[in-house]
Amino acid sequence: MGIFDFIKSELIDIIEWLQNSSTDTMVYRFERKDNEIKNGAKLIVRESQCAIFINEGKLADVFGPGTYSLTTQNVPILSTLKGWKYGFDSPFKAEVYFVSTKQFTDQKWGTPNPITLRDADFGMVRIRAFGNYSYKITDPVKFLTEIVATNWEFTTEQIAGQLRTMIISRFTDAVAESKMPVLDIATKYDELSAFCQQKLGVEFKNYGFDMTSFLIANISLPPEVEAAIDKRSSMGALGVNYQQMQTADAMKAAAENEGAGGGMNGMMGMMMMQNMMNQQQQNQNPYGQQQNPYGQQMNNQVAPPPPPVMGFHISVNGQQQGPIDMNTLRNMTAQGQFTKQTYVWKAGMAGWLPAEQVAELAPLFQTMAPPPPPPPPM
Repeated sequence: MGIFDFIKSELIDIIEWLQNSSTDTMVYRFERKDNEIKNGAKLIVRESQCAIFINEGKLADVFGPGTYSLTTQNVPILSTLKGWKYGFDSPFKAEVYFVSTKQFTDQKWGTPNPITLRDADFGMVRIRAFGNYSYKITDPVKFLTEIVATNWEFTTEQIAGQLRTMIISRFTDAVAESKMPVLDIATKYDELSAFCQQKLGVEFKNYGFDMTSFLIANISLPPEVEAAIDKRSSMGALGVNYQQMQTADAMKAAAENEGAGGGMNGMMGMMMMQNMMNQQQQNQNPYGQQQNPYGQQMNNQVAPPPPPVMGFHISVNGQQQGPIDMNTLRNMTAQGQFTKQTYVWKAGMAGWLPAEQVAELAPLFQTMAPPPPPPPPM
């Protein structure tokens, strides 16, 4: 060591941390190669910093922002340290740790694996989430003694993994306890964020931290669930249900089929689409056209024609005739062309039956006059 270096070592002693290293540095140990702290040394602690003296593994003192002259008069606790009581003639060695008390912002968190939840709409679903959080050191002594130990430098990355694991665990509990439908989660980011910050704040204090913010940036669903949500939105906009949507998709696929019978498939698809639209309109107005009390059609619309009357088929001399409506059968009965023994059939009947066995035709024969009495004997 040269004479100048020796004089500088003995006469000049300024202890400070300029924080010219990474902005993510949380703790920095002041390096003093072959140098010792002397009585009257200058300690400079800037804003958002504190300095902690460790001697022989024990906490000596904590200094907040300010400039200090290290003497036994203004730092009484140092007078108990080995060699300090001899003042300038016997400097002592001590480790000085600077702890950053600023806020560490924009710390990232996210779910490395999907979280499985039970949902009322979609059954079992898996979600992913990510966001950011901020924190600051509020208990430097606890953080230094329990987390940093003897590391000469400690950064946010060295504890980020532990904090992220804690956050994901508490976030999963919060979402599960809320029993919130996945379709409503997007409207509850603020409530979930506040709940998670409250639960995590207690655990962060065990590390000497204070969580200053916690934000959920996004909660995403699997692609198949998002596709189902999109389809449901489309059905709501079109005013159709799931079955009708599936039918429309099938018809579209059939119409696009360019293989054999493609033209016929396209025609059938158009017919099915038309039937579906008619059914949808009927479902929306199951009672047909509405009439006002005076029998006039509302909205100047024409009433639909009455449904056709289903008639009977009859067998005459082994030949099938019909269908014949009830009025015609009544006339035929009066003329004796239609009797109880005539076989009849119409849609819905299992087979041909004599007319007298069909309840619907019974009134025709009750109105018939009985046969005239025989002439009196001569």
